[in-house]
Amino acid sequence: MLGKYHIVTYGCQMNVHESEKIAGILCRMGYEETSKIQNADIIVFNTCCIRENAENHAFGNIGALKKMKKQNPNLLIAVGGCMTQEKGKTEILQKKFPFIDIMFGALNVEELETLILRKRQEKKRVISVRDEAGEIVENLQPFRTSYPNAWVNITYGCNNFCSYCIVPYVRGRERSRKPEHILAEVRSLVAEGYKEITLLGQNVNSYGADGSTGMNFAELLDAVASIEGKFRVRFMTSHPKDFNEGVVKVMEKHPKICRLVHLPVQSGSNAVLKEMNRRYTREKYLEEIKMLRERLPEAEVTTDIIVGFPGETEEDYLQTEALVKEVDFASAFTFVYSPRQGTRAAQMENQIPDDVQKERIMRLVELVNTLTRKKSEKYVGKTVEILCEDYDEKKGLYMGRDEFGRMGYFESEKDCIGEFVNLQITKANGISLYGEVSNEKERW
Repeated sequence: MLGKYHIVTYGCQMNVHESEKIAGILCRMGYEETSKIQNADIIVFNTCCIRENAENHAFGNIGALKKMKKQNPNLLIAVGGCMTQEKGKTEILQKKFPFIDIMFGALNVEELETLILRKRQEKKRVISVRDEAGEIVENLQPFRTSYPNAWVNITYGCNNFCSYCIVPYVRGRERSRKPEHILAEVRSLVAEGYKEITLLGQNVNSYGADGSTGMNFAELLDAVASIEGKFRVRFMTSHPKDFNEGVVKVMEKHPKICRLVHLPVQSGSNAVLKEMNRRYTREKYLEEIKMLRERLPEAEVTTDIIVGFPGETEEDYLQTEALVKEVDFASAFTFVYSPRQGTRAAQMENQIPDDVQKERIMRLVELVNTLTRKKSEKYVGKTVEILCEDYDEKKGLYMGRDEFGRMGYFESEKDCIGEFVNLQITKANGISLYGEVSNEKERW
C-alpha cells in the first residue's frame, strides 16, 4: 500500500461521480481511502466554480492545510476540477498556496496518476490543465461510494452558454459517450447489485445531437430501461429547450424509469429568461409540464431557480413565484445569482443589491418549503416503495428514497441496505417521511 487518500468534493452530483473516478485511480495505484483528512498521505480537492460559495469554501479548506503540510512535507496535496480550469485561477492558486503539489483540470482527470508519478520523480510542483477536451476516456474504473446508487455519465461538457454559467468554459463543448459503452456500464452495475442508475449530463436531452452516437436520448433511455433486472433509472439534467414528448413516451413504456423529472426553469419571467439565454419561454415551459402530466399524471417535477439575476425587477420575481405555485414542484433548488468571471451576465448592468437578493430568496424558500410540506403530508396513510440506501446512526433508523426522491425512515430488525422495501407512511416531517415496513405493495 502506498498510503492513504482523502478526497474533498465540492459541487453537484457530476463532481461526486468524478471524485469516484479519482478514487478509482488512487486505488489502482495502491492507495487506500481514509475518512480522516489528518491520516491521509495524499489529499485531493475536486473543486467547483459554478457558484462563489463553493469556490470560497475550497480556498478556505486548502489554506487550512498549510500547517499540516509544514508538519509533514511528504504529504501530497492535489487540486483539480472546475476551479483550476477557470481562466487565471491556477496562477492565483500558485501564488496563494505555494504548498500545493499538483494541479490538474476538469478536462484531464485521467492524467492524475501520471502527475503523481511526475511529482515523485521531479520533486517540484506539477501543473497540467488542458485547454480543450480530448477524446472521452473509457477505461477509468471508478471506486463507487454510493451503493445502491450509481452514476453514469452519458455526456460531458455543454453547448448552451447560459449567460450566467461558467460550465461551457471549464468543461468544454458537449461530447456524448458511445451507447455501447454506456449500456455495458449499466449492465455491469446491475449485475453487481446496484439498484438505482442515474444517467448524468449537463443536458441529457441533447445526447447524440451531433449525430456521432446513432441514438438520441429517448432511444438511449429506452435501451437502458430495457436491460433486465429490478432497478430504477433516473436522469438529470434535462434542459427545457430540448425536453420532448419522445422521452415521456419512453417513461410511459418502462415502469422502472422514475416518474420524476428535474427540469430547471431558473426564472418565471420571459424578460429574465431571455437575458439568461435559456432559449425557451415561460409559456413553453408550462406546455412541457402540461404534456408530461397529461401522459403521466403521477409524474412529479423538481427544478432549479435563480433569484436576483441582473435586471430582475420585483415584477419579474413575482412571476417566478406565480410559476412555482402553478407548477407545484415536488421540490426546488433555489440559488441567489452569483457573478462568475468570464460570463456575459457578470458584465451586465443593473446587478441586484445583496439585500434585495437576500429578501427575495427568503421569500422563495418559504414558498417552496410550504409546497413541499403539503406534498409530504399527502403521503401519510399511503404505501410506497423505498430503496433503502443507508442507516442513520443518530436516528437509529434505516433510510431510503421513493421514486419521487422523498426520503423515508423506518425501523428494521434486518439490514435492508440495497433492498426495495414497501413502507406504510405514518408521519411526514417537512421533506422527510416516517413509516413502517409493510407486506402490502405500493398503491400509488
